[in-house]
Amino acid sequence: MEAVCDALDALAALSVSVEDADAQTDAEQALFGEPGMPPPKEGWQRSRIIALFTDRAAADDASRLLAPQDFFVGCQHLGIQDVAEQDWVRLTQSQFAPVEITPEFWIVPTWHEPPAQATHVIRLDPGLAFGTGTHPTTRMCLRWIATHDVSQQRVLDYGCGSGILAIGAALHGATQVDAVDIDEAAVTSTVLNAQANRVELHAGFADQATGLYQTVLANILATPLKVLAPLLRQHVQAGGHLVLAGILERQAQELIDAYAPYCALQVSDSEDGWILMTAHC
Repeated sequence: MEAVCDALDALAALSVSVEDADAQTDAEQALFGEPGMPPPKEGWQRSRIIALFTDRAAADDASRLLAPQDFFVGCQHLGIQDVAEQDWVRLTQSQFAPVEITPEFWIVPTWHEPPAQATHVIRLDPGLAFGTGTHPTTRMCLRWIATHDVSQQRVLDYGCGSGILAIGAALHGATQVDAVDIDEAAVTSTVLNAQANRVELHAGFADQATGLYQTVLANILATPLKVLAPLLRQHVQAGGHLVLAGILERQAQELIDAYAPYCALQVSDSEDGWILMTAHC
């Protein structure tokens, strides 16, 4: 598969994508896992490779040149079809509608108007960093922020991605918000998104989280959350809250055990197979 993709790229394909050949059929199987960890079961059994070319002649040439190659054995050409001209920007934008967190709290792309009942609005467009509000883990964290009093608090968003949780905390009255990540693109996205939402926060790399916070938020994945247990707990002020997401329902006990020496985690919310875990420290 990799050789075919490389060959298509060498043949001047504008884009090459690989997808599950059984997607949207009865043979499709859901697969949940984490980067860098062995998958809980094998991935899909058959792949479909789709390449986009500037015109039909280039696509025909690619098909003709690939067929006799040794690495193409076991593959078959499924066909060529024209892609109609479209307003791709408008089409992409149409996939991102306003997201309701609570009736009063919404995430709204810049090309939409906020709902009339919205009193707290995060303006956020899809970008390079994780966190647009469409994923259950992000929504659960924001819902927790909206339903707990973080006003006048010092808040840490650890693994900030787009900065959406930090921005949500600032909009709900947190007076000092630190947003940190290991990814430079995430830090940059957080700065730009904070400016767009006219909130003040400090964005930086993970080692810039210092001192104690009344609320510590971390929407990452279960494995790094387990490793980070002592670090995250040491940042929570006595009487403060630890809020963790990126955890599958089946991973709840793993997190409870990992944090047991430091605090008592419990499941506070769930959505689409994901859970929010919190502790009052």
